[in-house]
Amino acid sequence: MAESMQGLHRSHRCTEVNNTMIGEEVTLMGWVQKRRNLGSLIFVDLRDRSGMMQVVFDEPVIGSEGFSKAGTLRSEYVVAIVGKVQKRSAAVNENLKTGDIEVFATQLRVLSEAQTPPFPIEAGIQTKEELRLKYRYLDLRRPDLQKNLMMRSRVMGVIRSFLQDEGFLEIETPILQKSTPEGARDYLVPSRVHPGSFYALPQSPQLFKQLLMCSGYDRYFQIAKCFRDEDLRADRQPEFTQVDMEMSFVDMEDVLDVNERLIARVFKETLDVEVPLPLKRMTWQEAMDRFGSDKPDVRFGMELVDVSEVVAGCGFGVFTGALENGGSVRGINVKGQAAMSRKKIDKLVDHAKGCGAKGLAYLSINEDGTYKSSFAKFMTEEELAALVSAMDGQPGDLLLFAADRNKIVWEVLGSLRLQLGKEFNLYDPNEFAFLWVVDFPQFEWSDDQNRFVAMHHPFTMPYEEDLDKLTSDPGAVRAKAYDIVLNGCELGGGSIRIYQSDVQEKMFNALGFTNEEAHERFGFLLDAFSYGVPPHAGLAFGLDRMIMLMMHADSIRDVIAFPKVKDASCLMTEAPTPVDQAQLDELGLALENTEE
Repeated sequence: MAESMQGLHRSHRCTEVNNTMIGEEVTLMGWVQKRRNLGSLIFVDLRDRSGMMQVVFDEPVIGSEGFSKAGTLRSEYVVAIVGKVQKRSAAVNENLKTGDIEVFATQLRVLSEAQTPPFPIEAGIQTKEELRLKYRYLDLRRPDLQKNLMMRSRVMGVIRSFLQDEGFLEIETPILQKSTPEGARDYLVPSRVHPGSFYALPQSPQLFKQLLMCSGYDRYFQIAKCFRDEDLRADRQPEFTQVDMEMSFVDMEDVLDVNERLIARVFKETLDVEVPLPLKRMTWQEAMDRFGSDKPDVRFGMELVDVSEVVAGCGFGVFTGALENGGSVRGINVKGQAAMSRKKIDKLVDHAKGCGAKGLAYLSINEDGTYKSSFAKFMTEEELAALVSAMDGQPGDLLLFAADRNKIVWEVLGSLRLQLGKEFNLYDPNEFAFLWVVDFPQFEWSDDQNRFVAMHHPFTMPYEEDLDKLTSDPGAVRAKAYDIVLNGCELGGGSIRIYQSDVQEKMFNALGFTNEEAHERFGFLLDAFSYGVPPHAGLAFGLDRMIMLMMHADSIRDVIAFPKVKDASCLMTEAPTPVDQAQLDELGLALENTEE
């Protein structure tokens, strides 16, 4: 039967007790990790969020009733213990922060009994994630997840402290807002008061933070919940958290500077890791050409090499055909892997096809200097030698080539580079390699929509010298946009915003919006801009993703308290669920019959 804690007050968390307190009385409360009954003595490992303390029950000290009660304790019982701190009589446990002391119990109260949990409450368990997420409240008791969430709390505290010291105001923006479809799919919320009308959950606070600049608040930030109804993967959730900020009367250097110093402060105060400033910078074009990615992992080499000119006149139709269609031929040198099996190479070819390529060409340089290649018979010895030279190929190397449109070539080789870099341990997983990627294209072509779409969003300022290309050559326009990248993951991004109405109008026209359509979608922002708007810029970075990388977690699900799974459902609460017909009637909604 559960007992009351009345009259007791917890004096310390488990690991707050140390060897300077020997002889003192303490009151500890927490969960039983395990119990060991040695007959004359009972040992219990007591766990709370700080760690563990060994508690000793000795019948002469606690009495026969207390000793008998200690013998009934089981894993995950919640207990309160009063006792005296003593030096450990047995060997010191080097794995525990409290490994040189123990508490001899004088009182024991069982506050709550527990069923046997469906998996062990300990770090590093191999239990299937589905089971852990179903019982997430138990999963969250495990020390590795508690460590992640405590780090998340510390990081948020450092961020708030730093930005407030820098003159930023923390201002909340609405969760129920207008749908402005331009980007990911909105989550919609039906209105009961306005039948047939819907709110949207924010994909980001973008429009509101720009309005706050119009309102004169100068420097805004928010640790904001955002929602996107899109396909999920390891580092994506339907609801996620952004560190969002906007600044007035600034240029790009101001935004990059404050965020570099913020990142450096966070990593120093939470991980004691020095982040060298200023961070490296790379243009989007250079990132794509060298790494095949706009979020390059710069911890290792294996960079892409453009060999288009070298193979321009060769007899291999795959190469020359790609060049004739306006594409390119590029390769990567997988050092020392010439002996890779044909089966493994075939898997790489399949990967390339999965990226939209027709295939992947390879050339192995044998130790004796001869070649084994999928295309050697189509090229002369001189052409092959020139190609190997351009790739800095040495005996023992494996050269991989993609030939297609640039977009596909970058996708194929960029993703293969990451896969092979991980497989062959080409980088230090404990290194933190930051990078700014700048000068993004203003637009990217959408095959689905058959038009240019904004690579960032419609309020991103183009470079002044590219303004005349907004209508004549949209694909050549560069944006004053910047992304911060860590270890091949995009942490966040932002841009200088358009604040002149004539430039904004040209931007909307380039995106295919009429003035009427632009006002229908963004009218309240455009109206606000007619009343005097300061030059402004901002950035938002993903908090979940940053914590995931800091803690070397496999997924952002490991750094979010109650995450969703791939189909956007919650295994613990079983959301989403059907609702009562009465609730639908109140909202004026009827469900289509989805049964076949």
